[in-house]
Amino acid sequence: MIASRLAGIPPTVFAEMSALAVRTGAVNLGQGFPDADGPRPLLDAAVRALHEGHNQYAPGVGLPALRQAIARHQQRRYGLEVDPDTEVVVTTGCTEALAGALLGLVEPGDEVVVLEPFYDSYAAVVQMAGGVRRPVLLRAPDFRLDVDALRAAVGPRTRFVLLNTPHNPTGRVLDAAELDAVAQVAREHDLVVLADEVYEHLTYDGRAHRPIATLPGMRERTLTLSSVGKSYAVTGWKVGWAVGPAPLVGAVLAAKQWLTFTSGAPLQPAVAHALDHLPDAPAELAAQLQERRDLLVAGLADIGLPVVSRPQASYFAISDVAHLGWDDGRAFCLALPERAGVVAIPLQGFHDDADAGRHLVRWAFCKRPEMLREALDRLAGARLER
Repeated sequence: MIASRLAGIPPTVFAEMSALAVRTGAVNLGQGFPDADGPRPLLDAAVRALHEGHNQYAPGVGLPALRQAIARHQQRRYGLEVDPDTEVVVTTGCTEALAGALLGLVEPGDEVVVLEPFYDSYAAVVQMAGGVRRPVLLRAPDFRLDVDALRAAVGPRTRFVLLNTPHNPTGRVLDAAELDAVAQVAREHDLVVLADEVYEHLTYDGRAHRPIATLPGMRERTLTLSSVGKSYAVTGWKVGWAVGPAPLVGAVLAAKQWLTFTSGAPLQPAVAHALDHLPDAPAELAAQLQERRDLLVAGLADIGLPVVSRPQASYFAISDVAHLGWDDGRAFCLALPERAGVVAIPLQGFHDDADAGRHLVRWAFCKRPEMLREALDRLAGARLER
């Protein structure tokens, strides 16, 4: 028995593949979580908060200290002036920020433009909200935004663009021309942009992320979503936020209050401490991740699994397994733990265009170098051909 709003939504592939890794003892290059904790001062701040009495409900909108720190972060990093009292809400990770935004804003039948491939929760929550997904394919190997396809996706029922940059799973950082195109379409058609920027600080090779809210005419129509988990390597903390005009933030809060109401009370002061006093930690993490990206990319090429394109950001790299005789990336990933003792993520569930994602698999490089080398050694010693 399941409600119709959930009918046809499969279980998240991340739970399935992580359970497979545990069951088989495989190296988990599937789910995107680091295998080392974040900065010690951040962890110490959480311990202090536990002992200083931050163990009861925090305000549903988030502790004032954290909302103020988020506002300072937006101003310091991007020059965006934000009212912490009306334009910030703290959420249980970026996933809840996204769910709150869609459930709080989307009316049944509203169309939501998404960049494909898309994180699997996008499809699930759009459906739960009664919305209609309108995908725009980022096509391999360069995964650039096709502006004509974007324009074609917008119809009379379109109200939202769900924009993810830096992009999961492709690792693309949309450039100035691509962002300008999205902004122009949003302004022309009076669309609200839901900007998932959870990988905002994890960019490589000198690239910088530019929030779409900084473009002319976009602050008033953009809800920016992010979290501490990726940038500070504490994904299990699940502390995120939504920032934007008060009416959009209010819609998130209206839904969120009936989901979690509040969460992570002792973690919120620690996140505020990190944003204010550890501003360089994300850049240090990004430098480490760039080295690990290079290690994984080179190693995959050496064993005949070259990446489709070099990731510009995020935790992930993508390979095409068609040349190994696999016509189904999911079948490849299900066989991989027994064949090689490694887990990856198939990308079919990130696509509406089945052919575009059928042969693609995603690897996470947010692991210690020794773990990546172990995975590469296992893959090199395995029979990967169908």
